[in-house]
Amino acid sequence: MRTKNETNVSDPAEGRALGLSIGWTVFSYLIGGMVAYGAIGWLIGRAVHVPMLFPAGMLTGLAISLGFIIYRYGRP
Repeated sequence: MRTKNETNVSDPAEGRALGLSIGWTVFSYLIGGMVAYGAIGWLIGRAVHVPMLFPAGMLTGLAISLGFIIYRYGRP
């Protein structure tokens, strides 16, 4: 006999909650990568007086984040 505290794995609400959790994780990886590498590019760009390192750092962070997301969630 099942108790009320046992969860049903096939419950659609749990599937949606898991998908939402993964979605927020992917979103935070994208934003975090852009912020981190953008900040590194901004600091180096200010030190060497090359302002284009800021957007280059942001794009690099986005590319690294996408690669990590594909590596982590894109494989079966």
